Amino acid sequence: MFATDTYHLFAKYMKITWRQPLWTLFGLAQPLIWLLIFSDLFSSMAQLQGWPTTDYATFFLPGVMVMTVLFGSAWAGVSLLREINFGTVDKMMVTPIHRGSVLFSRVLHSAATVMIQCLVLLAVAFSMGLHLNLNAAALLAGLVAVWTLGIGFAALSNGIAIVLRREEPLVVVGNFLTLPLMFFSSAMMPVKYMPEWIQWCALVNPINYAVEAARTMFVGSADWALYGKGFCIVLGFAVAAFAWANFTFMKSRG
Repeated sequence: MFATDTYHLFAKYMKITWRQPLWTLFGLAQPLIWLLIFSDLFSSMAQLQGWPTTDYATFFLPGVMVMTVLFGSAWAGVSLLREINFGTVDKMMVTPIHRGSVLFSRVLHSAATVMIQCLVLLAVAFSMGLHLNLNAAALLAGLVAVWTLGIGFAALSNGIAIVLRREEPLVVVGNFLTLPLMFFSSAMMPVKYMPEWIQWCALVNPINYAVEAARTMFVGSADWALYGKGFCIVLGFAVAAFAWANFTFMKSRG
């Protein structure tokens, strides 16, 4: 069955991750640097008229979490490429395993790994005294939005990896996509302060909707209408990305 096969493969990948926890913790270094340095560097921006929070660090935290997911998921396809090159995937294909679970389990594993990093970031934010929403339902909803984005970009990375079949161009494509998508969103500043042409780019950027959905849950009074809009767009992106990646994977396996 799809669910059972996905669970067992996901558990296998998570066990591998737990055996090498330093890799997951090492991935936290860059987000923590962003949070600490950028929050101090741009602290005066919170004094602008109409700024949505009293301090920049509180505003920036959801952006850092989404950026962590973006950069962590962008390289998810590298692991799949290595298993394809080592023949591991071909061996799976001759077993009774559900083919869809091969890709879906990897996507879930990648999303789960970056979510662990986001939980640590959230704990650090509370320890820094940031003014975050203490409502458990709102915090959970924000994390779900971030996790859904992770699924979408992990699926996209795996699909691109299957098409390219090499690690080097995958890294180039990942770098090409991640930085523009990050800057064409409200991760670092509200959309209303951006040039008009970037505002138009933000309208079609799933990253922007994930940031807005997470921010309205983590900061201030939760706006469930705004969250619902953002989450639905992110969910649609995740479903479309996985559908394409799964189609590409099935086609490549004959």
